Amino acid sequence: MRDAYHEELDSIGDGLVDMARLVGSAIGRATTAILDADLKLAESVIAADEKVDGLQRDLEARAIALLARQQPVATDLRIVVTSLRMSADLERSGDLAQHVAKLARLRFPDSAVPRDLNATILEMGQLAQRLMAKAAEVIITKDVDLALQLEEDDDAMDLLHRTLFQHLMDDRWKHGIETAVDVTLLGRYYERFADHAVSVAKRVVYLVTGEHADELTQAEATEGA
Repeated sequence: MRDAYHEELDSIGDGLVDMARLVGSAIGRATTAILDADLKLAESVIAADEKVDGLQRDLEARAIALLARQQPVATDLRIVVTSLRMSADLERSGDLAQHVAKLARLRFPDSAVPRDLNATILEMGQLAQRLMAKAAEVIITKDVDLALQLEEDDDAMDLLHRTLFQHLMDDRWKHGIETAVDVTLLGRYYERFADHAVSVAKRVVYLVTGEHADELTQAEATEGA
């Protein structure tokens, strides 16, 4: 019975890794779709989000069944509850990738992104994908140090987000209001996607240590002072 119980716990972790990899791939493909005005690719990203939603529903059902049957305590309870929260972060990440793809579909056959911002959006998309790949690795390895690094990596996304706004506020902006709205939304989608990847990593820190990542970082800073 206990072996089956721990196998089920492990399978929940495997489900989280599958979700992270799917949404990481989705944001990469959605970025290509919006930069290349690729309708077929955008449609595939939109359709694929159902698989992410299905994985989340399945993981949630298994986690709730474990809570009901096994009534876990201490570390095992923390694993189940934290996994539910991580699955919610990952499901929202998939929604954000879908939003990018839907914007690509909305503006087809044109691109929603002005040519002079292609490089910035591409960099945001690539960074979002790398952050989620790291989050998947953190789920697998339970590496607290790697988890804490994600917040530093997210600073680069915040910088790119600010760069977009600088373009929008520039007096030389010549792409009109509709495109300004599109770019504003895109920047928000990528920034929120990165936030969810960081949130997943922080939840792994809590799962491993029983402490919240912010508290752990503050304690380390105090010790180093």
